[in-house]
Amino acid sequence: MTATPLPHRPRWRSLVLLALLLAPLLWPVQYLSERYYSQSLAEQNRQTLDLYVANLLGTLHRYEVLPPIMADLPPLRSLLAAPDDDSLQDEANRLLAEVRQETGADVIYLMSPQGKTLSSSNWDQPDSFVGRNFTFRPYFREALAGKQGRFFGLGTTSRKRGYFFASPVREGAKIIGILVVKVDLDDAETLWGKTPEQLMVTDANGVVIISSRSDWRFRATRPLDNAERAAIAANQPYPTQAPAPLELDDNAWLTQSRELNQTGLTASILTPRQLIDRQVSTTVAIAGATLLALLLLLGLLMQRRRHYLDRIALDASARRELEMRVLERTRDLEALNSRLKEEVLEREHAQQELVSAQDELVQASKLSALGTMSASISHELNQPLAAIRSYADNAGVLLDHQRFDDARGNLKQISELTGRMASIIAHLRAFARRDRHAPESVALQPALDDALALVAKRRRAMEVELIRDLPDAPIWVQAGETRLRQVLGNLLANALDALAEKPHPRRIWLSTETTAEGIELHLRDNGPGFSEDALRRAREPFFTTKTSTQGLGLGLAICDSLMRALGGELVFANHPDGGALLTLRMRNAAPGVTSLPLEDSPA
Repeated sequence: MTATPLPHRPRWRSLVLLALLLAPLLWPVQYLSERYYSQSLAEQNRQTLDLYVANLLGTLHRYEVLPPIMADLPPLRSLLAAPDDDSLQDEANRLLAEVRQETGADVIYLMSPQGKTLSSSNWDQPDSFVGRNFTFRPYFREALAGKQGRFFGLGTTSRKRGYFFASPVREGAKIIGILVVKVDLDDAETLWGKTPEQLMVTDANGVVIISSRSDWRFRATRPLDNAERAAIAANQPYPTQAPAPLELDDNAWLTQSRELNQTGLTASILTPRQLIDRQVSTTVAIAGATLLALLLLLGLLMQRRRHYLDRIALDASARRELEMRVLERTRDLEALNSRLKEEVLEREHAQQELVSAQDELVQASKLSALGTMSASISHELNQPLAAIRSYADNAGVLLDHQRFDDARGNLKQISELTGRMASIIAHLRAFARRDRHAPESVALQPALDDALALVAKRRRAMEVELIRDLPDAPIWVQAGETRLRQVLGNLLANALDALAEKPHPRRIWLSTETTAEGIELHLRDNGPGFSEDALRRAREPFFTTKTSTQGLGLGLAICDSLMRALGGELVFANHPDGGALLTLRMRNAAPGVTSLPLEDSPA
């Protein structure tokens, strides 16, 4: 039995028809690629424009503050008082030339209220401003009215473009002169370079004053009305009183603009649309070539499929081989199913082990919290216990010398310290429970004196000089008395630790500063200061640069937590002259007396 030949089908004719049907798909490709490249180019231009605007504003703002500052210079005021004195004029000229050289300004000059230039930084140049009258400039009129004058224009003497800042020189309420700084903007064009994108800056009249293309300069981007033309004729900002229009094809350029606040200027970046058209054409060409390649591939697949069907029709053995493969796959799937069951059982067992491990982790966390609490209590009670030991030893010596009143005073101090220890324990217990106490009015000096008393014996033994710069009047802050003493005691103890291995002289400075947010207490020592690692990890519990016998690394962590709980802040830094500088920032509080602070009340 012979196989019946398959009928001939015109496959290539079908491919041509399919190509004609798929050709309209190139239009969405063109639309989407044009939209993508337009957005991409717009974002790139926005970033470039932002960078240029920031550079231009930075240049202008750097000189904006110069006239008000220079208005108080004595040589300039002396010249305004005696404008006919040649020696004063010579001194003012040299001063302005020196300031111009140091600041990089184009010209700095001083005018009388009548508009006559009395002194100028270019007094020794052929285009000197001395003796010239600039009353027609708007910056002069604005400064004479007591305002900060700003103006862009072409110099009538130097014929150079510049941005002018003018400030009045006052004698009480009277304006006795005008100080002007001219900034050269030629460098703003050289920064752009040779790129397809074009840059221009226009003033309030819409006239181009800065451009990467010289033929666009001093051309009007929009029609000027009669008032604007009259202002141009009066102020003379351009080389011509009738700027020629800048005729640009809107379809040939993509434009983005940004207004420069307070300057009256507008920066724009223009990109040739050809950049997008070229990329879109390339994308469409690639899409067309891809479509053609797919059609050719489809034709090859159709040809191969026909050959494959011919083989199936002529070779029956291939069908039997396929059935054998199906049976082999079935056996493979059964073996795979068995392995999956085993993996499910193993996963369930692993899940049970995970639950057990989580329970052990919870228990370990509880033990860690108990250990942290115990270490905190040990750390915070260390200083009062040391003070009690010192007072007890002193009391024994005083009793031996029959100084009973002094011994009674030491015993009283020991009693107060035991009360403070109870307060610290109650506070740490409340801190562990995350209790919150409202801050109260606390006098800073008594708390600081109390903390200094705890470390007084050690400070005197180490011969540490204490330099205090504190006001006599009480400073009231929002804090808790026990917590504040606890923080101050810890910080003073840490300062003494830092000075332990330093040779004499050893010093500790204490000073306060009033800020808009509250009170800042500065504690500085002349020890080795913080290392970079210590500054970064100072707030971490159990981090310490001391040996295990010298500290647990909880002092600064507890102090930081206490200050944040009080609504304040603890700042770690190094002083420029060496040593550590710790700043306690606290909020102001109304003066008052607290007989028993809330945080010290019995639990």
